[in-house]
Amino acid sequence: MSLSTVLFFFLAHLGVGIAFTLAFVHREAGVKFFRFNGGLAAVLLVIALAFRFQAANAHLSPSDIVLVLSAAITVFYWATIGRVFTRARTAILAAAAIAGLLAIALQGLELSSGSSTPVVALTVLSFLTSALMLGGACTAMILGHWYLVIPSMEVSYLQAIVKGHIGSMLLRMVVVAAAVWFAIATFQAESGLPSFRHYIFSVDGIFFWQRVLFGLAGPAVLSYLTWETAKIRATQSATGILYVDFFTVVVGEVLAKYIVLATHVPV
Repeated sequence: MSLSTVLFFFLAHLGVGIAFTLAFVHREAGVKFFRFNGGLAAVLLVIALAFRFQAANAHLSPSDIVLVLSAAITVFYWATIGRVFTRARTAILAAAAIAGLLAIALQGLELSSGSSTPVVALTVLSFLTSALMLGGACTAMILGHWYLVIPSMEVSYLQAIVKGHIGSMLLRMVVVAAAVWFAIATFQAESGLPSFRHYIFSVDGIFFWQRVLFGLAGPAVLSYLTWETAKIRATQSATGILYVDFFTVVVGEVLAKYIVLATHVPV
């Protein structure tokens, strides 16, 4: 395990998550909004691949190849939006998101190779829900800020994205709870390895509890506050809360990547 690998997974999941959630933002947000977010997703994916090339010494796995394809389509989307292929912009973005999600699913399969079927499934679901949660938090934050650029936008657009963010967060919590339960329930003492229960109550377990606090409990409270604030059309207040929400999600997901690489438990 290396810092490059942690950053690779985090940046790749964030970039793909932004591309995916961007498809659910209303076009009234304007070309500049989609160009900015498309460019952000492209930059994140390119940086992620740079970390991957550094860690893998140019030996790429199938998931890396698919991620390169996703990054290339995302760059193409950013370069052409508002200029050419206007009618195909949704299809181009969808292709980038689908390729990215496929790459993330393959990452989960590769990382959990040799493990039991439930662990493989939980790892894949963990990676996918991580991307959805990161993308939802980032897109919601930027969309909230965009009301300063286009004050006339319907507040329902922000409400819809926040609702999607809450949904992805709930899915993430279910997957994490299932992964922790399975890791504890299936531990075998004769394996010679320390149990995950021992890990979370050891000194190293501070990373797990920080992951739960910042990555799950914090966003749960903050996303609810954002939803209540958006309902009363206080977009500036909602955006302020979303900035904090995104920060907590980032901290939680970086720690989650570290833990899954250190313990093979997809939290």
